[in-house]
Formats: sequence, C-alpha cells, structure tokens
Amino acid sequence: MKNPEIKVTETKLLSDNWYILNKITFTYQKENEKVQTHVREVYDRGNGAGILLYNTDKKTVILTRQFRLPSFLNGNKTGMMIEVCAGLLDEDNPEECIIRETEEETGYRISKVQKVTQTYMSPGAVTEILYLFVGEYDESMKVSEGGGLASEQENIEVLEYTFDEAYAMIESGEIVDAKTIILLQHAKIKGLI
Repeated sequence: MKNPEIKVTETKLLSDNWYILNKITFTYQKENEKVQTHVREVYDRGNGAGILLYNTDKKTVILTRQFRLPSFLNGNKTGMMIEVCAGLLDEDNPEECIIRETEEETGYRISKVQKVTQTYMSPGAVTEILYLFVGEYDESMKVSEGGGLASEQENIEVLEYTFDEAYAMIESGEIVDAKTIILLQHAKIKGLI
C-alpha cells in the first residue's frame, strides 16, 4: 500500500499558555482517490525521556510517585501516579536529559544509560516522542534526596521496590502509566533483574 499524500494547509495557534495547542487543517489523499480535508487539534509539549533504574544485586527498582492532574480529571481518585523517572528534553539530547532528570527526581547521579526504544505515547493528539532508557544504580550513586525541583513544584516521592513487587503492581492496577509498564516489561523480557 502506498502512503497517502499529506499537505498541511493551515496552522492556527489556539494556546501557548503552558505548551502549544494548534488547530491543523490538512489534506489527505490516497492513491486514485479524491482529496479529503481534515481538521485536528494537536498538542505540542516537546519530547521527553524516561528511565527504569534497577539494581541487580538487590533486585530492586526505583520509581517515583507524584500528582498528575490529567489523571485526576479522568477518574484517578487521588491523582497520584507511580511512574519511572521522566522529564522533558528541553534543550538536551535524550541521554543528557534523563541523566539530569534522574538526579533531580531520584537523587541518584548516574553516568551511563542504555536506550530501550522511542515511542509516540498518544499519536492521535500529542506530538511527543518519548525516549525510554534503563540504567543501573547502587547506593554509592545517591547524592541527594531527590524529589524534583522546588521551582517546578514537582513534589516527587522516591520509591524503591523489589522488581517482583513493582511488576505485580501492573496486574494489581497500582501502576497504570504506559512508559512504566513498557520499561518493567522490557526488564522482565530481557531478564535484567
């Protein structure tokens, strides 16, 4: 099957209050068919990175817990989410970003990460590419309590679970974050822990 021909004909800025929300008008034409016009709203928050920190000796992982307003507005009674450490790239490349975010959020200073994949988490509405990593940690790497930057009002709780506890939290519904599920399943499949 040949790819359709796509042409963006109009981009209208709807909001740039926190991130960017555009209304996009585009044409879509399949081979030997007439041109269709579509209008969609697209949210651009930049690209991000996430990491599963793991310790092979202790058979543990580091996760975070924080309030997520969109989940609260969509049925999560407390709005609290258990997730892998993650953040927006800003001006950094994905590896630099996740090393920075790891120290800010978890208090662990790591220097080496391994890329697992990159993925679009909600491609129907959000432009974000999320780069996913794994990295080993041990107690000698702990340089602060973590918790995120006060200026960003993150209020992040750092959690350490055995890998088996964390993996079971997918089935119990305590972990419902896609990036966290992907990385825990990767660790299980690859036998990292």
